[in-house]
Order: sequence, then C-alpha cells, then structure tokens
Amino acid sequence: MAGTSPAMSVTSAEDPQVSPEILAAMQRDLGLTPRQATARLLAEAHAGTVERQLQASLGEAFGGAWFDAAANRLVVGVTDAGRAEAVRAAGADARVVTFTERQLDAAKAALDAMPAPRTVNGWYVDPQSNSVVVEVNGDGADPATRAFLSGARAQGGMVRVVTESAAPRLLYNVRGGDAWYGSNFRCSVGFNAVDSGGGKHFVTAGHCTASGGSAYGYNQVYLGRINGSHFGSGGDYGKVDVTSSSWSLVGTVNRYDGTSVAVRGSTAAAVGSSVCRSGSTTGWHCGTIQAKNQTVNYAEGTVTGLTRTNVCAEPGDSGGSWISGNQAQGVTSGGSGDCTWGGTTYFSPVNPALSAYGLRLVTG
Repeated sequence: MAGTSPAMSVTSAEDPQVSPEILAAMQRDLGLTPRQATARLLAEAHAGTVERQLQASLGEAFGGAWFDAAANRLVVGVTDAGRAEAVRAAGADARVVTFTERQLDAAKAALDAMPAPRTVNGWYVDPQSNSVVVEVNGDGADPATRAFLSGARAQGGMVRVVTESAAPRLLYNVRGGDAWYGSNFRCSVGFNAVDSGGGKHFVTAGHCTASGGSAYGYNQVYLGRINGSHFGSGGDYGKVDVTSSSWSLVGTVNRYDGTSVAVRGSTAAAVGSSVCRSGSTTGWHCGTIQAKNQTVNYAEGTVTGLTRTNVCAEPGDSGGSWISGNQAQGVTSGGSGDCTWGGTTYFSPVNPALSAYGLRLVTG
C-alpha cells in the first residue's frame, strides 16, 4: 500500500485538512487552479453544513438544495417566498420553487414501486429543475416504455423525461482503491471498517459479493470471506471479512500514482459538489455529484438510493472508493460510458452500508 502524502492545512472548522492529491485531481479534471480548488472545497464543506441546518429549519417549505460551483455557494429551493430571507441569512442563495423536497421524494418513491422495462434506465430527484427526472434509453415509443411513462406522469407536473443513448451496466470484471478478487472476477475495495469487537472488514459493491466464497487481495494473497451482499432497495453494497493476519487496515484511498489520500470521515457532500473516485481498472478520476437517491434500472435488477455523478468508470472499478475532500462518500455501483469518452457513474452511499453491518469507518 502506498504511503500517505502530508496533508495540506486549510483554515476551516468544517474541513480542517485537504489532501494535496485531491486538489491536484480537481485541477486536472475540473479545470481549476490550486486556489480555486481550495476555495471550492471550503465552500462545499460549508454548504453541506448549511444544507442540513436549513432542511431542518424550513420544514415543509424546503424544496431541495444544490451547490452552485460557478458562485461557490449553496442554492436552496423554497416553496414559500417569505422564507427566502431566512435562507440568505444562513449564507445560501434562495430560489422559489413549486414542489417541496418531500413531494418530489414521494413521487420518486411511487416510481420505485412501479415495475420498469429495460428501456427505462432510472429516475432521480433533480433539485435544480425541481423535478423527478426519468431517463429513457431510446425514443420511448415501445408500449412498455409508454405505459411506464404514463404512470410516471400521473404523479403530476413534477416528472420530466430525458433520453439517453446508453443503458447502465454493472462494472464488475475480472481491482478500490485496490483490487480484490473472488472465484472468477475482480472488483475494487471501497472503504475499510471495523466492528464493535475489533473485527476487520471492508465495504464494496453488493453485486460483487453476491456469490459469497473466498476473497483475495490485489496480490492474490488470501484476505478472508465474502460475508454480506445487498443489491436492490436502498443500495448496492457488500462486505468482506478480513480474517487473514497478513493484512492490516489503513484509512486511505489509492490514487494509482504511488500516493494515497487520507480518509477523515464520511459526511455526505451536497449535490453539485466535487467528488473523486478510485478503481482498479481506470485508477483515479474526479467530477461532480449530480443527484442523490437515484433509482437505477440495471438489467440485473432495480437499485434505489444511489448517487449520480459525471465521473467515468469501467468494469472492474465496481466497489471502489468515492471521496469528496477528505470525506468518504460511497462505493462504485455501475453506470454508462467509459474513461475514453466519459459517462455517468453511480455510487452507493457508504453510511447506509456501514450502518447495515454495524461498522465504524477506518480513518487515516
């Protein structure tokens, strides 16, 4: 495992240390200067705090929130124009919207309950357009797609249909940061964690762990047993028990350039925030969080609760680490496109996975 580079100190109570490797990747993939990358990370950390505060204080008037990268500020939707001043007083910009976050989430949940044909790629709440976006692969003219869209539009004017040219697919192939292997496949390590008794584990994608059996590390040395898989409602996550004494857990993510990034916690970043991914096929790439709680309709089954990004990934990257600043975000599930042309990739948030298995994140 590569060593960790010294962290760059930035003055912020919300994000006390930012790795220089994160800053370098943001400069490369987001076209930022060092000063712009640092300023954005600080603003994103502040935005996450303000979003949680306003979500609680605005109650039914809360219409979702997103990070405006051009302005380096959080934007909060409100259904009551009279609450806009409270938003501005909290340090965010206000936008008056039609639907509350609760209404959009309810409409999205109704779609989750509907059987979807393979021609429907998925659906998610988009706070910027104040709508539920349904993604269709193709022209949507076939009867099954029309029937699903008819049911979706019955939710009211909050549903918006967009056309895509490719269907999502799971990204397993035969490396997680680091690679790990099962009987006939390769996936990537997400994040290391320990249980209350000190047992060692790592979380990864659930579709990688579905078959059970033995797990082996990047060097084909025995790690332990695959012992947990969830794929469907609430995410795509799984667990590997690291029982071999040959392995130690470290709180870092591999950047695939001989360096690592330290993991400090697992606070979820806001929509619009920068995020970076590590995987054993394509290495280290960065982009932006586009939506949360997306439902994705894979050929292998429908998965809810995923986070949508514009970061590329390829088969074998599945299960790999997603990190924003120094905060763990999730593990790679699947997507469309590749790292030659770009694409859309979804990750399963890490906190629900840790909670499901009673685990505590290993930090560096």
